[in-house]
Amino acid sequence: MKLALYQRVALATDEPEFRLKKGDVAMLVDYVPHPSGGEDGCVLEIFNALGESIAVVTVRESHVEPLQADEILSVRHIAKAV
Repeated sequence: MKLALYQRVALATDEPEFRLKKGDVAMLVDYVPHPSGGEDGCVLEIFNALGESIAVVTVRESHVEPLQADEILSVRHIAKAV
């Protein structure tokens, strides 16, 4: 089941190429089909703690999960690129 657009989601995996970590929260803004029939992608908008947009990235659909009522948000500094 696809998640609804324009909802907050969490990363299910680290995404070091974007300096993002598992559990980071993003806004799901679009779905994109894989060009050769592989796993579809999710376009995510990333915000800082002040609500300012800092990046738009595309990750695999399986790397995104819905937020859960028993989770709590936290703050971290943006990691340096690996």
